[in-house]
Amino acid sequence: MRHTLPLAPQFYVTAPQPCPYLADRMERKLFTALQGDHAGQLNDALSKQGFRRSQNVLYRPSCTDCTACLSARIKVADFAPSRSQRKTRRRNTDLTRRATSPWATEDQYALFRHYLESRHADGGMADMDIFEFAAMVEETPVRTRIVEYTAPGDTPRDQPVLTAVCLTDVLDDGLSMVYSFYDPEAQARSLGTYVILDHIEIAREAGLPYVYLGYWVPGSPKMGYKAKFQGLEIYKGGAWQPIGDPNSHDSETHPLSVSPIAEQVARISLPDTRARD
Repeated sequence: MRHTLPLAPQFYVTAPQPCPYLADRMERKLFTALQGDHAGQLNDALSKQGFRRSQNVLYRPSCTDCTACLSARIKVADFAPSRSQRKTRRRNTDLTRRATSPWATEDQYALFRHYLESRHADGGMADMDIFEFAAMVEETPVRTRIVEYTAPGDTPRDQPVLTAVCLTDVLDDGLSMVYSFYDPEAQARSLGTYVILDHIEIAREAGLPYVYLGYWVPGSPKMGYKAKFQGLEIYKGGAWQPIGDPNSHDSETHPLSVSPIAEQVARISLPDTRARD
């Protein structure tokens, strides 16, 4: 009989920097390393508590000014597409999905650069080179897939055109959309919405109950689209709950809503990784 100690990761806090979502705010993150034999269990457990993965790190916003960044997920059983979302699915029936192991390609990077230059030219990823992009895709200690969407070429002889990509983690209770990007010139396709819709279908087919979307931020126009998905839940007050009226969460931007770091860490539930008979 062999026993191991319970998993006890160390948590750290980043230095404050300007918030990318709300003006005149500073962001700060609580994070821990994701590594070792039990990385998958830790990713599963902390994803259920509002954390996100970036390469071999799990992080959650821990700002001093507010708690506006709320982790969001879609409950697959409660989702029904809106009229607009049904139209988006029909517009993209010509796309082909291909899910593979996380391996970066030059075509992916070219699409990634085009997306950033059009949508996020002043964002934190704007200067990412191809080696950093490869690290983002390939440095993962958990079960991850790269999901590519290609459109037919202009003629039957043309090669399919890479149109959208999503880096996706497979959790024990769902799919976590780590990062997605797409052709910014194909506006009529609404590719950002379509990739989410398709991940809902992938999760449904796999019998997984949730699709994790990252953070929804009340008051941020960049995040407003997430509230349009029926069945959306947010992690608030230490529990998942239906989003309800998106306008009812403005109090999360108040400084008094922030708990001390030590209290936040103490409330984190860690997986039990002790060996059993």
